[in-house]
Amino acid sequence: MRIFSIVFVFVPLSFFAQDSAVVIPLWSNGPPGFESRKNEKEEAKDWWVKNIHNPSLTVFLPPKEIATGAAVVICPGGGHRTLVFDAEGKDAAKFLNSIGVAAFVLKYRLFREENSPYKEENAKQDIFRAMRLARSVAKDFNIDTARIGVMGFSAGGEMAGWVSYHYTDKNFITPDAIDKLSARPAFQVLVYPGPLAVPDTVALTSPPSFLLAANDDECCSEPIVKLLEMHRKAKVPVEVHLYEQGNHALNMGSRSSLNSIKTWSQRLSDWLKDNGWLNKK
Repeated sequence: MRIFSIVFVFVPLSFFAQDSAVVIPLWSNGPPGFESRKNEKEEAKDWWVKNIHNPSLTVFLPPKEIATGAAVVICPGGGHRTLVFDAEGKDAAKFLNSIGVAAFVLKYRLFREENSPYKEENAKQDIFRAMRLARSVAKDFNIDTARIGVMGFSAGGEMAGWVSYHYTDKNFITPDAIDKLSARPAFQVLVYPGPLAVPDTVALTSPPSFLLAANDDECCSEPIVKLLEMHRKAKVPVEVHLYEQGNHALNMGSRSSLNSIKTWSQRLSDWLKDNGWLNKK
């Protein structure tokens, strides 16, 4: 099939199935410097996944009849100790699929997990590689390379912020063909992002942003307030939704009893539509 033949020529990585979805390792031989650990099994229970030593993208595609050509790399949260893969990964992907957007859910290395061998720089390598990898396989999934954004929740919002505000950084060890591609997201969606998402400055070339949090979130409402001011100062397009209630980890809103939180994803859909990201190629 076309997907497999082209990818194997251009990218020396393997595709394999997981829950009926395509999973693409970020590096075919495991992450640089940690190749010997790539076959260690992940741990998953209830709502979390951890012990990630072979970071990957899980691909979720919309029905062909509604596909727009846009795509988003999704970074679940979890404090860099675990990944909230279902509620902040799969659920977000399913929503995006419902409005015609392809989704790549990132499993990244966790530098705050107990006994983790990783550092913050390894997580940064993963998100930079993920954006470049999504761009490298875009044609195989009928995705427009000019409309690949990034979305992150909590600690995943820090991941998204790192690549959005520092996308010119190299963040690789031994470069290959994928590393020659741009890591810049076309747009970013930060949902109650952690404080590490806030850069020293926001450059004029930073991507347009959709920012969301609840005002009673003691952890992660302040970052979007700071980012709003920085975006306005830099004259970078930004839309902010700061809800009165909702606290932290509101996910896609389905578990909340608050009407405003239950429907927050519609605000995201409106923003994507209003800015042309959902226009078919």
